[in-house]
Parts: sequence; C-alpha cells; structure tokens
Amino acid sequence: MKPESPLSARAAVRALSASKIRELVNEGFGNPEVLPFWVGEPDEPTPDFIRQAGIDSIAAGELFYTHNLGIPELRGELAAYLSRLHRPTEPGQIAVTSAGVNALMLASQLLVEPGDRVVEVVPLWPNLQEIPRILGARVVTVPLRFASTGWRLDVEELLQSLDSKTRALYLNSPNNPTGWTVAREEQRVILEHCRRHGIWIFADDAYERLYYGAGGIAPSFLDVAESEDRLISANTFSKSWMMTGWRLGWLAVPAGLTADLGKLIEYNTSCAPVFVQRAGIAALKNGEAVIQKSLQRYRKARDFLIRELKATPRVEAALPAGTMYAFLRIEGVSDSLAFCKRLVREHGLGLAPGAAFGPQGEGYVRWCFAAGEDRLADGISRLRRALAS
Repeated sequence: MKPESPLSARAAVRALSASKIRELVNEGFGNPEVLPFWVGEPDEPTPDFIRQAGIDSIAAGELFYTHNLGIPELRGELAAYLSRLHRPTEPGQIAVTSAGVNALMLASQLLVEPGDRVVEVVPLWPNLQEIPRILGARVVTVPLRFASTGWRLDVEELLQSLDSKTRALYLNSPNNPTGWTVAREEQRVILEHCRRHGIWIFADDAYERLYYGAGGIAPSFLDVAESEDRLISANTFSKSWMMTGWRLGWLAVPAGLTADLGKLIEYNTSCAPVFVQRAGIAALKNGEAVIQKSLQRYRKARDFLIRELKATPRVEAALPAGTMYAFLRIEGVSDSLAFCKRLVREHGLGLAPGAAFGPQGEGYVRWCFAAGEDRLADGISRLRRALAS
C-alpha cells in the first residue's frame, strides 16, 4: 500500500465536506449589490447595552485568563435562566464555551469515540453533521418529510434507528434549516427509548427562543428529562440576543461530567474571554425585551415571506414553527449550489443552497428572514425574475 503523504491531514479530516454556504458567500463577498439572506444572522447589530458591558469590561482591564468553565457570575446567571425556562439547574451543571458550535464539539469530544454510531435528524446545519465525523464516528441519518403544512418527523422511523449500538442522538429543534420543531409528546417518547438503550441525547437548543408557538419557548428535553438522564443541552448567545460575532455559548450537562468538560475546554480554548462573558451577563439580565422584539419582528417577516413565496410560481414553502429560516423547494432545481451561485452572479440575491444541509436538502434553498420587509420584498422580486428567466 502506498503510504500517505506526510503533508496530508488525517483521513477523517480530508473526508469532510467543505461548507457550501461559505463557498457561496465567497462568491459574492464584498459586493454591496448582493442582498445577503444566506447566513443565520439578523440585519441589526448587537444591542447597545450588551456592547457596553463588553466595553466596560475591557476598560476595567479584564483581559486575562479565567476559569475554564466560565466566570462564576455568568454560570450563576445561566443556571438561573435555565431554572426559569425549564427545570432547576445549578451553576455546577454549566460550562461556558467559545460559541455554540464549540459547545457541540466539546460535548462530542466528551463522549464520542472513533467508530461510534450516532444518529442525526436531517436536513441539518452542516457543522453539526461534520463534528462527529471529525472524531471518527459513523453518522446515520433520519430524514424529516416535507409537506405544504410543514415538516414532519416519523418518530417510529427514528426509534428504529436508535438501537443498542447507538452512542448518541443529535437533535436540533427548532431545526436549522427547516424550522421544524419537535413536539413535547415526541420528546417524551424519544427520551424513554434512549433511556432504555443507554443512548445520549445531544440537544442543540440554539433556536429555542425563536419559536412561534405558544409561550415563545420551544419544547425542550430539559423540561422532561431528569438530572441523571444522558442529556446534554448546547446553546448559544448568537441567535436570541443578536450576538453572532461574539462567539459565546454554553452547555448544560449532568454534574458528574463538568470536571472532565473543564479539562477539554482547557485543551481547546482555555476559556471564553472575560469581556465577552460580561456581555453575556448583560444579555441574560436585561435582554428579555430584545428576544421579544426579535420574535415579534421575525414572526411578521416570516408571515410576509412565506405568503409571497407561496404566490411565486415553481416555489413550495411551509410555515416554519421556529428559527429565522424558510426552507423552500424550487421546481426544476437539481443542483442547489449552482442555482444559488447564479442567483448571486446574475440577480444579486444571496440564499443558502439546500445541498449544504445534506443530500436531503438538495432541491431546496434556505432564506434567512431576519430582515426588514422592504429588503425581503426586494429579494422576492429578484427571485421571481430569476425563475422567470
């Protein structure tokens, strides 16, 4: 056998799929004529009071290393926040991370070994699909089904895939890119099945506050699980408080895992910057109005966009229950990346290709609707022109 080149990355890394979203963004990077609906962030900056907390921390000289698991004040605020939303949570069950995606990687490093079998519900954010593969795990997927009334999970199909050889289930709800949200009763059934087989549940809860159902908080496994269950909840400040560039997240874990998680954080990032953590504290303490304003704004944008998409020939779209995304199917599109590149080059419209979210996303495109109605209307006009041509 021919030896590998000494300049090659290991096989699991070479096999990773490059981000098609990033490839597309690079296509129109720096072009002010492009309407950018391709990445998951709003067209508004982080609120002033959150920014000011970070500025004040820098001015106070908080520029040194801190505890691996996060400063005590932030861990305490996060525990109180989760206790209000879901169930009693102690600071000792919280780990602060450098972004939500870092939280997901750390949780995977904590429990997933090469050769482990993990199950994911797809279409799904590409980062979450590739994390287990980086660690050498074998990823099995269960697809959501599209209908004009909304995306649906066949729970029985999922349970059949979750056998005794499965190490973990990765479940993102509300789901990026579809907006599908798991129902409370479905969570109970899934949790009980995972208990019987000793399967870990990795819940990606990044969009739980961008939920358009009753109460504005998506059903969470934290609501139905016990503290000793094999459940890890990963979350981020990016979406709820408009802090995408701050790179701050957290994990809620069984208390027995926290010490080992701290070791992993040390060997990955050491700690999240203190001034970023201070901004997180400000968001938790005073940011509820930010969430409610965003939820109201996004609901209006969602309703407008879906109404216009449904009135557009060759387009099928369902009303998303959560997130800031519409995942629309376009008749005749078999190569979504090529289609989206054409939208950028010829019409100045930036949408994310469905293929970025796995084979089940081919033929679809994702539209981030965290924007004003005028910009969305302009985008609809550009899409219609593209489809007509």
